Amino acid sequence: MKNFFLLFIFFSSCSNQTTQPNLLFIIVDDLGWKDVSYNDSDFYETFNIDRLSQNSMLFYNAYSASPVCSPTRASIMTGKHPAVVNITDWIPGLDPNDRILLGPKDRNELPLHEITIAELLKKDGYKTFYSGKWHLGSEGHYPEDQGFDINKGGFEKGSPIGGYYSPYKNPKLSDGPEGEYLSDRLTQETIDFIEDIHDSGPFAAFLSFYNVHTPIQENKEFYDYYLDKLKNYDDIDPVTKKEGEAITLQNQRNAKYASMVHATDVNIGKILKYLKKNKLYDNTLIVFTSDNGGLSTLGKIAPTSVNPLRAGKGWLYEGGIKIPQLLKLPKQVFREIIYEPVVSYDLFPTVLKILNIDYNKKEIYGKDLSNLFLKKEFKRDYIFWHFPHYHGSLWKPGSAIRNNQWKLLEFYEDNNYELYNLYEDLGESKNLAKVYPKIVNKLSKKMNEIKLKLNANKTKVNNNYKK
Repeated sequence: MKNFFLLFIFFSSCSNQTTQPNLLFIIVDDLGWKDVSYNDSDFYETFNIDRLSQNSMLFYNAYSASPVCSPTRASIMTGKHPAVVNITDWIPGLDPNDRILLGPKDRNELPLHEITIAELLKKDGYKTFYSGKWHLGSEGHYPEDQGFDINKGGFEKGSPIGGYYSPYKNPKLSDGPEGEYLSDRLTQETIDFIEDIHDSGPFAAFLSFYNVHTPIQENKEFYDYYLDKLKNYDDIDPVTKKEGEAITLQNQRNAKYASMVHATDVNIGKILKYLKKNKLYDNTLIVFTSDNGGLSTLGKIAPTSVNPLRAGKGWLYEGGIKIPQLLKLPKQVFREIIYEPVVSYDLFPTVLKILNIDYNKKEIYGKDLSNLFLKKEFKRDYIFWHFPHYHGSLWKPGSAIRNNQWKLLEFYEDNNYELYNLYEDLGESKNLAKVYPKIVNKLSKKMNEIKLKLNANKTKVNNNYKK
């Protein structure tokens, strides 16, 4: 019965131009797969996100296009693999010259010749708006240069350089009154935009929170609540596990971080409440996603945990790339769990399909996920990740590929491979590379083919390296 209902709401939302659906696209920075209550966080509370999940497509195996932010954001904007636009590291990235390898030089901005989702939406009559973190280039490459009518707070920096309370030190966002919280402000700016224009045509509002990126700064409204909540737990001390030269946090007990997650959830609740109150909710396509896995692996104790996933942001193990993701179709009133692996660049063609907007499909790497909703054929054999850079989380250059249950990681420093069966070993604890050499050979060969096809950038040996 669900499938027939989906067909009805899908085609009814796309067929009549006078009721063209609106778009609310929510990106939370660094939000880990386990950072939401619906994925069984035992400490953080995300009641509003959970409520949204009850009326959404819930992607249980959603992946970011990269374990760091800028490449994923570029893939969302263009529908292309990060390697194709040559943004494979956060901007401007980490390029040490005292390591075994030298990382490739990738772009520090999303090129203006790339056709963004905002440009296509705007061309089709949408009023376009961007609020919050951009991190895809400096002046001349801001959101307003890439198809957004209005930009509130999006510039080249990946974290709030003034912290989460005004003054923000953000050239694209005026300071608020003393004590104003950044996420509150960005949400209100988005609501104000919708309030101003929703009677004049469809809107496309991108709300890109700086939360929950560092600096880990408590939200003053909710911090005491989580300090009190800690009194109910016996295991309040950090539990860690070794990961190469780094350590991975195994439990969620950071009250400051929890308050940031909670504040983000409250603000998502605010905008959803506004849409419902103004009878816009049913005719709005809502996307909720993250740009990479949670910050759980560092050279010191990290702020969050995505256990049972391995590692975290900056790593190509599951903890660095598996993310929470929801998509609510217009008029959708039930949850459907999607287990098929999906990736950030799939959102571009999916959103445009649902909104009935034409685009050049030949140039897009992502796949239209509406085929999953409608139970049509959906086939993807491989997902490929490329992160040939050193990272502050102590990750070393490498790539990864997934095919059904199998996931292969390639580490460039020592030309080493690791193979995992994700169906049986979600935590990637048993390296099966020596047990299944034929699968390693097959996936490594395919990985090389994809690199060539995408013209993926490469590391090179550092001839000046000294042990």
